[in-house]
Amino acid sequence: MSKEIVIAAVGDLLMKPLLIQMLRSGRRAVSADAFEQLFEPVVRYLQDAQLMIGNLETTFAGGPNAGFNKTRRNPRTGNPVFKSPDAFAQALSAAGFDVIATANNHCADYGVSGLKRTLDVLDKNGLVHVGTFRNAQESRTLCVRNIKGVRIGILSYTRDTNGMPVPKGQQAGVKKLVRARIKNDLKRLRKASEFIIVFMHCGFEYEQSPAAHQKEWVRFMFRNGADVVLGSHPHVLQPAVIRTVKDVSGRTRKRFAIYSLGNFISTRLHGKDAALTGIIVRLKLRRTSGGLVRLAGIEGVPTWASIAKNGKPKMCRIVPLQEAITKPDQFPAEQLVRMKRAYQGALRMYRGVLRFPEAHTASSEEPFEDTSSSSAAGSAE
Repeated sequence: MSKEIVIAAVGDLLMKPLLIQMLRSGRRAVSADAFEQLFEPVVRYLQDAQLMIGNLETTFAGGPNAGFNKTRRNPRTGNPVFKSPDAFAQALSAAGFDVIATANNHCADYGVSGLKRTLDVLDKNGLVHVGTFRNAQESRTLCVRNIKGVRIGILSYTRDTNGMPVPKGQQAGVKKLVRARIKNDLKRLRKASEFIIVFMHCGFEYEQSPAAHQKEWVRFMFRNGADVVLGSHPHVLQPAVIRTVKDVSGRTRKRFAIYSLGNFISTRLHGKDAALTGIIVRLKLRRTSGGLVRLAGIEGVPTWASIAKNGKPKMCRIVPLQEAITKPDQFPAEQLVRMKRAYQGALRMYRGVLRFPEAHTASSEEPFEDTSSSSAAGSAE
């Protein structure tokens, strides 16, 4: 690998019924083109990456169009259950997504049939998936992507499935955060890949600081060979850390974790602007003269789910905050103030760990400097 490669990742793809209704724009069903418009302002940050990853916080369980337009709740648990039109998968592929993490608390919202159908739809649209499986063989299959000669391994786990477990006796299932299983998966993946990324779906919703169990999972995964850990589920941004860690195989490496990537697509959950704020993390990898693959740089592009409900037509766009706040004519004044506040909050949270595009245009090809053996954003460990 003579040049660096870029891996981009985002958090929760939370396609709520309100957004689906807005994108319908009077039509009976939402087209793939309408979903693709969501990504137009940020698509270049997705498509110029050689590998693009996101967490699917919905299902492709199928059914009539009317079933996508209203939030249903599980009668036993009271939790909302989500599903999206198949056209959303087509739009994800068109936007540049390559790998979809499917292990999360909503993956079993529509039972085994919904879980399986979701994977079928992802397959149909050329999207690789990790975290859920249709049979025992698929559960053992490792996800390894060869990007410019670099073998990148990807795993995905969730803490729970909202009290809706896959029934016993089924071959289909979801990968849970279980130490023995993760340890074995990482051991196998260390042999099959050169760089390992793990999606972990856990933490407490709307908390902007990581919980103790999130920190412990990151330490555990680093010790067992993960190079990068990407967190999802809290629906808000949480801090990131860089650590130099020697793993169980004796490899000492600089490793990166972000406890929560926030929402990439969402509505303003519980009236919180933090739920509209996400980040595109862009990992730059290079092979050293000794043949080892290393992190050469990490940058972040804070994003905002801009929802215009008063216009005609109503619309939603995912916008890069650092650019959007310089265009006051495109957003209502009140929303612009909120966006600026969100952007400044992201800058404070990731200062010293992530670089931001507007700050290093001229030096984007340079690796970050190792100024210490470890560093962290915020007060998180």
